[in-house]
Amino acid sequence: MDANVALIIIVVYFAVLFVISLLTSKKADAQTFFSGNKTSPWYVVAFGMVGATLSGVTFISVPGAVGNSLWSYFQFVLGNLVGYGVIALVLMPLYYRLNLVSIYGYLKERFGPSSYKTGASFFILSRIIGASLRVYLVVLVLQLFIFDDFDVPFGVTVLISIALIYLYTFRGGIKTVVWTDTLQTFFILLAAGITVYVISSELNLSLGGLISTLQESSYTNTWVWDLNAGNNFWKQFFSGMAITIVMVGLDQDMMQKNLTIKTLGDAQKNMAWFSVAFVLANILFLSLGALLYIYGEQMGIVETAFHVEDCEKIMIKDITSGEMMCMKTDQLFPLLAKNYLGATAAVVFLLGVIAAAYSSADSALTALTTSFCVDILGFMEGEEEKNQVQTRNLVHVGFSIVLFMVILAFNLLNDDAVVWGIFKAAGYTYGPLLGLYAFGLYTKWQVKDRLVPLVTIICPLLSYAIHYYSPTLIGYTFGFEILILNGLLTFIGLWLIRNGKVE
Repeated sequence: MDANVALIIIVVYFAVLFVISLLTSKKADAQTFFSGNKTSPWYVVAFGMVGATLSGVTFISVPGAVGNSLWSYFQFVLGNLVGYGVIALVLMPLYYRLNLVSIYGYLKERFGPSSYKTGASFFILSRIIGASLRVYLVVLVLQLFIFDDFDVPFGVTVLISIALIYLYTFRGGIKTVVWTDTLQTFFILLAAGITVYVISSELNLSLGGLISTLQESSYTNTWVWDLNAGNNFWKQFFSGMAITIVMVGLDQDMMQKNLTIKTLGDAQKNMAWFSVAFVLANILFLSLGALLYIYGEQMGIVETAFHVEDCEKIMIKDITSGEMMCMKTDQLFPLLAKNYLGATAAVVFLLGVIAAAYSSADSALTALTTSFCVDILGFMEGEEEKNQVQTRNLVHVGFSIVLFMVILAFNLLNDDAVVWGIFKAAGYTYGPLLGLYAFGLYTKWQVKDRLVPLVTIICPLLSYAIHYYSPTLIGYTFGFEILILNGLLTFIGLWLIRNGKVE
């Protein structure tokens, strides 16, 4: 794909985002940035959340992971579906009843100021790491497709990316993000759909032939019942449920969009339709993953780890030398789209991965600014708007700089294992939130608020120690379910510092 063509596509894409930003930020005030004045249509939020939930990591990683784990990821998706039900029926009524701008305001009402700021701080830490990694991944793609050909340094590409996000969100905030996410979701699904069509055409498959090919392929094997397997059904299902509850229901980034809807009923309707769309989108990406491997194997350009010695991932034929090279599964989709599937697939892949990454990053930057202003600085309704806007703009710039610095740090590490280790470590920060909300919702005990920060620091450390030693001591390896253990330990820690019942 020609770098000049790719650059034109990116310029046009961001021009459309800026037009949306201008339209949605007209007559914007302080509350527009934080709550969208509660005027967002539920169906727009539902569609836009699909893209924000998928992210650039999912766009690239889920299709690639099919080579090693087949369709077992769908077990995790089914757990996600149950988690969305819990959010709609348990958490949303709570947030709307308290009329919250930041969802961590509940912790202040229930336990006190220390718990409140602790919850917000864990969110801020988690989201900085997660958002930075997502932008880091898309910058790598931009370098591959465009900026390497122009000899633009990696740091400059990062700066441009962060600056663009800042510019189209700094006025309209969450109101702009709701609508840009809708556009970005469209491009994500369009990219996957067109790529499936291109591969089907290359393999001469009709719709019926496509379905039967997927059904007959070993890549679509879904269910794993071996309890010792990391992708065992019950591990995946319950982990998917817990992760959804904390990374959507207890996450200001995801819930801020829902809180822009005027009524609880419409917000719950949004969650129901979003859940259905989310499952269908994941089926699409899993199908795409299976087709990428089927196409690659039939064309003699891909070999999976099942058939290759001395390579833990996959082998892909280098388009220049013609030799088979050991690659990571995350590289499958980008390399096939860029080098083998033609110009159309390359264009839609580029649009899709950028849309996926930015749909997560723009809402993350907005949510970080909101949480810091409302939870840490204590913004209140009724304060002088001019002062709020000035402070909010400074915070928005500040978090843009933080994301820039963290992304550069990821690049300096130059070790995917370390980067992904950091990303996985961010999952430990959601355990305390799970424990805090569970204790608040399902017990009547009050706690010694000043000791809550100590409990929420000790419990993730204890969880990590258990995760590290459990294979040796008890022969069990924790996966995503470490989050559940972390939340349980936090719950127990809060019970130990209880201080009488709430009246």
